[in-house]
Amino acid sequence: MVPVRVAIQGIKGSNHHQVADDFFKSDMELVECLSFHALVDALLAGKADKGVMAIENSIAGSIIPNYALVCENHLHIIGEHYLNIHHHLMALPGQEISDLSEVRSHPMALLQCREYLKTQPHIKMVEDVDTAETAHKIHQKQLRGIAAIAPQVAATLYGLDILARDIQTIPNNATRFIVVKTTNKVLPREEIDKASLRFITDHKRGSLATVLNVMSDCNLNLTKIQSLPVIETPWKYSFFVDVTFEHYSDFEKAKSLISILTEDFQLLGEYKNARI
Repeated sequence: MVPVRVAIQGIKGSNHHQVADDFFKSDMELVECLSFHALVDALLAGKADKGVMAIENSIAGSIIPNYALVCENHLHIIGEHYLNIHHHLMALPGQEISDLSEVRSHPMALLQCREYLKTQPHIKMVEDVDTAETAHKIHQKQLRGIAAIAPQVAATLYGLDILARDIQTIPNNATRFIVVKTTNKVLPREEIDKASLRFITDHKRGSLATVLNVMSDCNLNLTKIQSLPVIETPWKYSFFVDVTFEHYSDFEKAKSLISILTEDFQLLGEYKNARI
């Protein structure tokens, strides 16, 4: 059996790697990408079959550029996964926190650990491309005095000591990831209970409210709404919406009505709700 090629943002030991393992649960070939743009390029070039992308965090909010990447590249959301995030401060063995002068990690990880880092004013915060990539660099170049904020698996893979555990500001810290591919994955209707949509409303009073009323009347539960500016038209916005439902027929009815009421309607994905 040929392993599925899964593109992730980051390298082995990252949260994206953990999600890929959790979601696919089978033979998998990891395609490591140092940016979300590179991940999308790997999918479009046929170097990967599927991709895992973080889309929102319970503390830091939406990763807005990723909404645009999915839409502009006509990717299909075929699934989702929620991961509880645990951030640990790690460095080469034989060091204490007092020996550190710098901590490096992904900007989102630094943001999520900001309150802890305020208690260590001697440590300078430096943004890097990825949590696990930072841990790997410290191991590879034997960088002393520099720490990474990364998942525990990164410490194990790259031989680092964890100096402080679970330093994220809010204990209940979770990230929602989406699984994407260039073609749609068709599930049986009875398995589909969540969908992602994108549309533009008229620049008139009550336009968005009309769409939201349709969702309510069709028994859809709005779980996410995110606006992004339409680049070509100043002060006009597109809306990215996630909805859940019990009966696919309700969603089908709502979909047909919303497509009439809005401009540039796109169905980004129909899939199984991972959060019950």
